[in-house]
Amino acid sequence: MKKVTVAKGDGIGPEIMEATLDIIMAAGAQIEIEEIEVGEKVYLSGNTAGIAKESWDVIRRNKVFLKAPITTPQGGGYKSLNVTTRKFLGLYANVRPCASFHPFVQTKHPVMDVVIIRENEEDLYAGIEHQQTDEVVQCLKLISRPGCEKIVRYAFEYARQYGRKKVTCFTKDNIMKQTDGLFHKVFDEIAAEYPEIENEHWIIDIGAAKMADTPEAFDVIVMPNLYGDILSDVAAQIAGSVGLAGSSNIGEECAMFEAIHGSAPRRAGQNMANPSGLLQGAVMMLTHIGQTEVAEKVQNAWLKTIEDGIHTYDLYKEETSSRLVGTKEFAQAVIANLGQQPQKLPPVNYAKDKAITLPRYKRKSPAAKELTGVDLFVHWPGTDADELAGKVTAIAQDGIQLTMITNRGIKVWPEGFRETFCTDHWRCRFKRTDGGVLSKKEIIGLLESAESHNLDIIKTENLYKFDGKDVYSLGQGQ
Repeated sequence: MKKVTVAKGDGIGPEIMEATLDIIMAAGAQIEIEEIEVGEKVYLSGNTAGIAKESWDVIRRNKVFLKAPITTPQGGGYKSLNVTTRKFLGLYANVRPCASFHPFVQTKHPVMDVVIIRENEEDLYAGIEHQQTDEVVQCLKLISRPGCEKIVRYAFEYARQYGRKKVTCFTKDNIMKQTDGLFHKVFDEIAAEYPEIENEHWIIDIGAAKMADTPEAFDVIVMPNLYGDILSDVAAQIAGSVGLAGSSNIGEECAMFEAIHGSAPRRAGQNMANPSGLLQGAVMMLTHIGQTEVAEKVQNAWLKTIEDGIHTYDLYKEETSSRLVGTKEFAQAVIANLGQQPQKLPPVNYAKDKAITLPRYKRKSPAAKELTGVDLFVHWPGTDADELAGKVTAIAQDGIQLTMITNRGIKVWPEGFRETFCTDHWRCRFKRTDGGVLSKKEIIGLLESAESHNLDIIKTENLYKFDGKDVYSLGQGQ
């Protein structure tokens, strides 16, 4: 008997959770449920996290969390509980299978069977944002080697365990050469350890277009957080419906299982919602905790129900459906089909499936690190880069010179174009004239000089060499 934390969520959450639990318990799931309250009610009580400390204790103790969709109130500084949970518990891998169920669920892609594996902890979802000037805000994109190694290795281990033939990486490293470049580099390194599995890389824009047009060309796709969030919804929708998709969130110690759709408050309490997405998450949970026979029984009964044309409103089509049912009636139909298998859709066999565990990340020896320059970001309301260069050059110290000014990344000095539109946010790059190492004291001296010249420095970024290689971006057009 495995103790599992359950949150019934908001909107349609309680209805689809009840249906899901009814099905898996009828199938013989050996679980003990410990329920917690999360979501809108907790938010509106004044808790901006949407979860109480005591509930965290329950989740951490039980290690397995089945969560219905929740509502995050708009405004007021409320943080997404989904993102918070994934990061607090180290749930680095978000796994979203997206398969078509043609001809019983309408789709333009009848042979689609793609698994999206999304990095879950970092990227732009670090949520580190600042307003820096009157006109410019920033969001920091953080990509780490441990984060890349864990998610890429998980993707290849998943492909190996589930008999998948190919792993594809999507990034935008033609533009973000440092962040997405690291993800691509790690992908290539780890792919070499799995010679039996085909690997490839696509730039995210054309890769997304190819996936939307020809999803059968892909098998397992691994990508950073934001791209994975967007494309997993796209993949689920073109497979048939976002409402059919579940996901698992896997960490070294804990795991969370859920539907990928939202709480749909407009449908709450009407016995209309399709519980299939959450049920798919529950099937993944049963596999994760080793109850594969029960997971297999539930999934085959669900496939048989879909095949029989017993559909909720979101799937119902006169030409492919036999009966329109509500949430409770759909669950009853799945329960009635327990022990049966689909006749046209391929039945599942989870006998060999098990939780994927990876070795803990081992930090590598630090690189030789040299400070070679600094970018000073200036809030300045003017529009003439040459004028700003005159002001900023005045703060230079002996042996240190201004080498470049950019505005929103594009080089505007020296030799800028008058056609380039500029905001009030300027990056001014300083380096030693001899190309040597800069000291932190010299940077402090630049800042002190800027203060005495009434220049508003809003941020600094140090420029480094790691093992003799520059590890920062050039200005666009430089």
